Amino acid sequence: MDGMTYAIALFFLAILVSLAAAGFFMLRKSDAEHDAARSKNMARALTWRIVLSVVLFLCLLLAWKLGYIQPTGLPVGK
Repeated sequence: MDGMTYAIALFFLAILVSLAAAGFFMLRKSDAEHDAARSKNMARALTWRIVLSVVLFLCLLLAWKLGYIQPTGLPVGK
């Protein structure tokens, strides 16, 4: 496997970790005084997930445009 495969896998792992962190903050029980901090942490984790997803998409487009990756596609009509 080349470096591009590892980078894509690392991005997907980071996206899943941030999603799991948001789920953890959402499900964690807290009292009323810590509710604002819990919501802030959950929003921050979801924001990171969105940022990582957009960066991954842009990096894939750039890698395709520069020729680092090639689409294989599916055969049409088979």
